[in-house]
Amino acid sequence: MRTLIITPYDAQWPPRFAQECAWLQAALGQTVIAIHHIGSTSVPGLAAKPVIDILLVAAALDELDRCTPALARLGYRARGENGIPGRRYFVKGGDRRTHQLHAFAAGDRQIINHLAFRDYLRQHPEIAAQYAQVKYAAAQACDNDIPRYQALKSAFIGHHLQRAIAALA
Repeated sequence: MRTLIITPYDAQWPPRFAQECAWLQAALGQTVIAIHHIGSTSVPGLAAKPVIDILLVAAALDELDRCTPALARLGYRARGENGIPGRRYFVKGGDRRTHQLHAFAAGDRQIINHLAFRDYLRQHPEIAAQYAQVKYAAAQACDNDIPRYQALKSAFIGHHLQRAIAALA
């Protein structure tokens, strides 16, 4: 069973992302349009689960699906859509998860949402600090129940995602 831990920001998260990005690009080639560091580990100063979230923009999902063996060689396990239509979700590290790969076809609205929320937190450190407190409280209250942890954060994320999207207009 995975243990949910929130840790203070680690300056090694961006270099760990950069290394993983290079390996993904080499393994997937032209299937990849872009690779982004997302999630809390991508926001300087923000406490997070020590798991690197990666957003991969694929030319097409069927092309990416054919690359599943290459991702497996990098240690990723395919989890299908995992609750989000149009996504391909992969995890690395088993119970000691180190990376989560969220892949979408170019043009998918989820790409904009992930990048907008990340950029919003980067631009508003006071909101990122509030988010850290929400995450610490949710982790304490959820007793390692990941869906409960996510649910306890959802109102905060939804509110600020709306603000982030509105700021793009």
